Amino acid sequence: MIIIKIILLLILILQIKSYSQEEMNKLLHKNFNKKELIKVDLNYLLYLPEDYKLSDKKYPLVIFLHGSGERGDDLEKVKKHGIPKLIEDGKKFPFILIAPQCPSGKRWTHLLLELSLLIEEIQKNYLVDEKKIYLTGLSMGGQGTWALAFYNPQKFAAIAPICGWTDTFEACNLKDLPIWIFHGAKDEVISIEYSQKIYEAIKNCGSNKIKITIYPDLAHDSWTRTYNNPEFYNWLLSISKE
Repeated sequence: MIIIKIILLLILILQIKSYSQEEMNKLLHKNFNKKELIKVDLNYLLYLPEDYKLSDKKYPLVIFLHGSGERGDDLEKVKKHGIPKLIEDGKKFPFILIAPQCPSGKRWTHLLLELSLLIEEIQKNYLVDEKKIYLTGLSMGGQGTWALAFYNPQKFAAIAPICGWTDTFEACNLKDLPIWIFHGAKDEVISIEYSQKIYEAIKNCGSNKIKITIYPDLAHDSWTRTYNNPEFYNWLLSISKE
């Protein structure tokens, strides 16, 4: 048995040595292709309209991404701001809402595949109108809104990033997507320049579907006024994918 192991080890060493010599001083064309299963473990809040089970009609789906302060494993935190807060306070909406919770130590930008798989799972199990899937988020969730839209621009009918940030080098990939940006002019946490730059970049790609609202009197919290504005929901729900 020991002799066999020694022989196998020698063969392996010779193969490695030979392969290394073949690669030396050359540029070789290589490809890595592997299917890998991942485990998705995301807690989320789910809201269904009050008439959900009364008919077979399909409903719009809104994905809400919270900010950095609501990360962790306590879903009650997600009810602190935005649409989940309004629902917790008794507000009724005509759409399905999912509000996932980002684990501690991560950002939404680390979870783009997981978020996409969650959306697919909701589509499979609930009456979702695939032409009316919307994405919005605040602060870190605003960044996540941009990132997920860039990751899968064909998924969403419209997006609404609030006091978020992103790079502009892929701006033209979103030129056909309806976008409404919100930011407070006095924001010292995330500079308004991020929203202004991405707005201009997408506009310069030929988009006529992007707009921006700057609140001159607001600092970082530009989400409370936005999510309390009926006009925001009228705009969002009026849009369907072509």
